[in-house]
Amino acid sequence: MGTKKKRVTLKDIAERAGVSTALVSYVMNEKEKEGKVSKDMASHIKAIAEELNFKPHFLARSLRSGKSSTLGLVIADISNPFFANIARVVENEAKKFGYTVFYGSSDEDASKSDDLIDVLIDRTVDGFIIVSTENSQPKIKELLADDIPFVLLDRYFPEIQTDYVSTNNYQASFDACTHFLEMGYKNVGLIAYESALHHMKERIRGYEDALSIHGVELHQNWLQKVRIQEVGVKSRDAIDNMLSTDAPVDAIIFCTYSLAVNGLKYINELKLKVPDDLGIISFGQAELFDLYQCPITYIMQQMDELGKKAVELLIKKIENPELPKQQILMQATLIKRDSSKKK
Repeated sequence: MGTKKKRVTLKDIAERAGVSTALVSYVMNEKEKEGKVSKDMASHIKAIAEELNFKPHFLARSLRSGKSSTLGLVIADISNPFFANIARVVENEAKKFGYTVFYGSSDEDASKSDDLIDVLIDRTVDGFIIVSTENSQPKIKELLADDIPFVLLDRYFPEIQTDYVSTNNYQASFDACTHFLEMGYKNVGLIAYESALHHMKERIRGYEDALSIHGVELHQNWLQKVRIQEVGVKSRDAIDNMLSTDAPVDAIIFCTYSLAVNGLKYINELKLKVPDDLGIISFGQAELFDLYQCPITYIMQQMDELGKKAVELLIKKIENPELPKQQILMQATLIKRDSSKKK
């Protein structure tokens, strides 16, 4: 038996032409007539497509109707309940507008995120909702340059002018730290990811400012950063560092659900009592926080509203690409439970 011939994709044409996948999609959809692509470049791309024997079966429907009635959703980690629920909200909301959603998980890897976006461009989605990863700025700039409609969800890059829907992470973290101090905790620590992403920096900044405003000097071991690829082992090391100092923490803010899960497992192993030995607050809501021996105080992001607003904003951009870019920050709510009540 012979090997099955690999189908030629838009990415293959883009690599041969030395242009972006989005630009190839633009040309193959006959949008060069709008004047944003030179005739020579359009002819060059079409010639390569013909040479490679490109079969645009995914394009057929969109070429007839002018759109595919599909959206692309790229999330960071489908195993995280926050993103899994966001995907459900986006899918349900898009259906109300007559759109089907294709989605995939980047696993916090920029190259995987880029590949997913290219695959979805190949399927001629009408636009994207993207939860960005670290180092994904070049792809975001490429989408902007090629006039592909998209909205960044949860994470954004302040240096790049885009549409986005996110949480006010600074205020959420500030409120969490302030709550601990008002409850009588003295040495509040924070465990974050080692990341250049803006939302993580904002969570750290809110925590630091809350300590400063309340006259608490930040001890060098109270703030711990963990590489996402080593979250299991390094979460344990982070807690050890926080406790083995001359000013051990009596409360911890976890910047993500995954950090909280790994941290709480280790806290149980250490036989530390929550909230007496350690107060706990975590970003993200999940059933685990109800099932833990002490109900966990958590920072609730407006998950439904984030997803709905992202879909609404994207569809407006698809229907009217000239609309000015919108930046939407939503307030989180601190759900106060037993894990942050000092007795």
